[in-house]
Amino acid sequence: MDNPFDRLGLDQLRRRQSLKWQAYPPEVLPLWVAEMDTLPAEPVTRALTDALALGDTGYPWGTGYAEAYADAAEQRWGWRPDPAGTVLVADVMAGVTTALALVTGPEDAVVVTPPVYPPFFAFSSHLGRELVHAPLGADDRLDLAALERAFAEATAGGRRAALLLANPHNPTGTLHTRDELEAVAALAAAAGVRVVVDEIHAPLVHPDGGVGFTPYLDVVGGERGLVVFSASKGWNLAGLKAALLVAGDGARDDLARVPEEVTHGASSLGVLAHTVALREGGPWLAEHLDGLDQNRRLLADLLAAHLPEVGYRVPAATYLAWLDFSPLGLPEEPGAFLLAHAGVALSAGVDFGPAGAGHARLNFATSSAVLTEAVERMATAVPSGT
Repeated sequence: MDNPFDRLGLDQLRRRQSLKWQAYPPEVLPLWVAEMDTLPAEPVTRALTDALALGDTGYPWGTGYAEAYADAAEQRWGWRPDPAGTVLVADVMAGVTTALALVTGPEDAVVVTPPVYPPFFAFSSHLGRELVHAPLGADDRLDLAALERAFAEATAGGRRAALLLANPHNPTGTLHTRDELEAVAALAAAAGVRVVVDEIHAPLVHPDGGVGFTPYLDVVGGERGLVVFSASKGWNLAGLKAALLVAGDGARDDLARVPEEVTHGASSLGVLAHTVALREGGPWLAEHLDGLDQNRRLLADLLAAHLPEVGYRVPAATYLAWLDFSPLGLPEEPGAFLLAHAGVALSAGVDFGPAGAGHARLNFATSSAVLTEAVERMATAVPSGT
């Protein structure tokens, strides 16, 4: 089967001006930040081209994005959010910080589940919130006992607290089950903890991911949750800013308190691109999920052949691989070592919290040639005898 990630060569990719391809010298293979090495969906390109031809570059207006999200959620996940219960925000992390500011205050606590997306730490700290860790279990799944302990610590002394959750999980690619999310909701309700969920990777669930993606707001007890969604990861639109802050039925009063300035950050072209992706980008997404399925399995084969000691669970969702390099006994942090000695840029595991020591995150949304060369480079760089 043709892999859409094999359609662009390195010469074309290196002409890109985005972060992924410009942050490092051209000899480095960048498999770090979450951008895909592919072309946009044709309906998105067409819509943007038509908008530019019309000079349609003013301020965004209307509820089209929220309605497209509601329709897509109903079609894909059998759950329909109310478009009236959404607010347009600039991007997912802008929505996350807004949600945290709504349900907690300075010196309150935010519970995170490391290893987890690094901005969860930085943005929460910048808000003046104390971070409380509830690490994933050894199986990379939510540890309910750890969450219960973290909730008790976070609410000690009468503080308000929020759980900040990635669903699906970044960086492990773990797909939380409905039972797990309902257990989280029950624990949070019992402890008086509000739940804020980043669902940016929701469209990126692989065919053997079990029962599929479960929206947090669709689970029993999730009604007081706040979710942030964007089409940016599913359709590779990170540079076209737009996202939705979505309130459960029990959180509408919180949504009503969103400051007006928060709603002014999204780009009209971003809103257009995301709306069209949700409406017309289904075939593109299906094709790219097939390509990602090929790549996550190719990565497993490459590691087995060249770096069998490296730990890798094939992810159920996302295009991110969480790799455990600790058995190799590298002389320094894996990300720094592989950049210096292999010319391969990965995301450093330590940035995902203490549980990330000895690990690195690899983005496999690239060509089979780049993925193969990257693993071969890493294997050559590893000191003999490790």
